[in-house]
Amino acid sequence: MRKLMLLGAALLVWPAAAHAQSGNNDIQGFGGLTVGTSTFGSAASPTFGGRVGVGLTDHIQLVGEAGRLADISSPLFDLLDFTDVGVSVSAFYGEGGVRFIASPHSAVRPYAEATAGFARLNAGISGIGGTAGAVVNTALNALNRTEPMLGAGAGVVLQGGPVSVDFGYRYKQISSGNAITSALNAGNPYKVNQVRVGIGFRF
Repeated sequence: MRKLMLLGAALLVWPAAAHAQSGNNDIQGFGGLTVGTSTFGSAASPTFGGRVGVGLTDHIQLVGEAGRLADISSPLFDLLDFTDVGVSVSAFYGEGGVRFIASPHSAVRPYAEATAGFARLNAGISGIGGTAGAVVNTALNALNRTEPMLGAGAGVVLQGGPVSVDFGYRYKQISSGNAITSALNAGNPYKVNQVRVGIGFRF
């Protein structure tokens, strides 16, 4: 009998809790620019991806995100500026975390978030033609690894009706992993600053 009473109470509370979180769920696509902090004067490169947010309360979301970081810079890039040889490190990543955000009933919603996940580091080289270039790139591809990644960010969501626009900043740190990708960044983790804009839909 006690179990039935608890079940009945849970069934009564669940719709109220679900209603309270209505409007604090969203799905979003984003694009922007990334700049690696491992090198001085590094050029910005494009980034893109998507995210989903599920409201636990009016002010807390669970978030999941996947995307691509292109041309993560490293000290070796600076050394090769005077040559025709180009080295690139990019990453596809997936992560999850928690976002703390203003009320879903507000048109302007500042937020902050913390995330953790994994990134697939991909190293490549250009400017070496023929068989030698193909052999080097094949060798680099064989050594590509998935490494842990941590992230933090902040921004503001502007919303009207079901549509929202997200202006945000993210910081991501990726382990340099194996000997090759580690050497490309002087043994340091890859640190990336990301400025981006997202268009989303609330539900």
